[in-house]
Amino acid sequence: MTRSAQPAARGVTRRRQTRPTRDLGPDAAGTELELEVGPVAHGGHCVARHEGRVVFVRHALPGERVVARVTEGAEGASFWRADAVRVLRADADRVEPACPVARPGMCGGCDFQHATPVRQRGLKAEVVAEQLRRLAGLDLTVEVEPVAIEAGGREDGLRWRTRTQFAIDAEGRPGLRGHRSHDVVPLADCPISAEGVVASGVLAEHWGNVEALEVASGSDDGPPLVVVLPSAGRHPRMPKLPDASVAVRRADGTLERRSGRTWVGERVAVGGEELSFRVGGAGFWQVHRGAASTLSEAVLAALRPREGERALDLYAGAGLFTAVLARAVGPDGAVLAVESEERAVRDARRSLHGLDHVGLRAERVEDVLATATEDLGSADLVVLDPPRSGAGRAVVDGIAALAPRVVAYVACDPAALARDVAFFAERGYVLDGLRAFDLFPQTHHVECVARLVPREAAPEASA
Repeated sequence: MTRSAQPAARGVTRRRQTRPTRDLGPDAAGTELELEVGPVAHGGHCVARHEGRVVFVRHALPGERVVARVTEGAEGASFWRADAVRVLRADADRVEPACPVARPGMCGGCDFQHATPVRQRGLKAEVVAEQLRRLAGLDLTVEVEPVAIEAGGREDGLRWRTRTQFAIDAEGRPGLRGHRSHDVVPLADCPISAEGVVASGVLAEHWGNVEALEVASGSDDGPPLVVVLPSAGRHPRMPKLPDASVAVRRADGTLERRSGRTWVGERVAVGGEELSFRVGGAGFWQVHRGAASTLSEAVLAALRPREGERALDLYAGAGLFTAVLARAVGPDGAVLAVESEERAVRDARRSLHGLDHVGLRAERVEDVLATATEDLGSADLVVLDPPRSGAGRAVVDGIAALAPRVVAYVACDPAALARDVAFFAERGYVLDGLRAFDLFPQTHHVECVARLVPREAAPEASA
């Protein structure tokens, strides 16, 4: 991010070291600065200023006074990056991180373990609101909702992640990488990973000729699945994992089964009904244990589907929203799912088998929408769950051309969502509701479900 993209900090203070800034040379990395911490910014850090330059500070909270060590500080750069290594004036919501490596210079997996869960949600709400204000011109009050306990949430924000990829260091130890670093921090535990991920046993072993491990824990009471990614051109040396299924990902992306099964099962409760899905390998699935049901209920609430309607599920993944919508519109309706990732398409075909009013296109969303008005004519409902980069103008234009009565946009990046909301506004669709969910506790990530309707329908839809 550039300096102009960030809100201004509240204070400017002196450096703690004795040498002046003009003598820092081409790189200030390692220099310690005493800073007054300003507002939170998108990306898991807060904004401060030092002698006119923006400093993005991790491991800090707005309003704190800290000593921050510069981690990236080129002389001509418009901003620097830093870690708060000492807290001189702590915020009331500061807590001790639950993980021993969720600290400056160590694991980069978590951004906000030093704040209470309630404060974390408040910080994320500020970010979502700021992005909508800056990129879409909307002034909204945003609340980030916790995942309900009955849906799999926990008040402490731990043990939620059912899919974790661990890197392997030079000594064969699994871990996670440091923030903006290739260095691997070995782990004995990962407190945000679900019990099943840790119970697989991968963190207690050493791995030879292995680049990474993908570990998935399903919700069907089956064993966790460990997918081994060998180093290029090498044969992996693997320990035995009696409590897990194990597969090796070949160079062509297919899986070689070593033990157990090459998939995990997922069960999702939606509207009093349980749906079942089979997800191959460590294929795409929402990572929070309660995300699938939480988002499905939110999408249904946004779309309010009626029997007999035609729905379009874009970036359909393993077919979660497709299955939910198929039951909502009934056999007299129709749902078309569009997904380009080959493994996800295979999963969707299995899970959607038997739903005769469901179609599946294994193509890029952009390509399908390019001819959608000729091929599809129109759609009553659209749900889209694009990657972090968002949908983009071409996809928004293609959706608007189908003239749906309502669109549900599921977004994991508030900046991409805000940009696309502005694109929708250009095509006559306005934001008629927004819910944000804390589906990534301890990190800066947040999931949103936006409801978009034609401008002329907005007053009636809001009534």
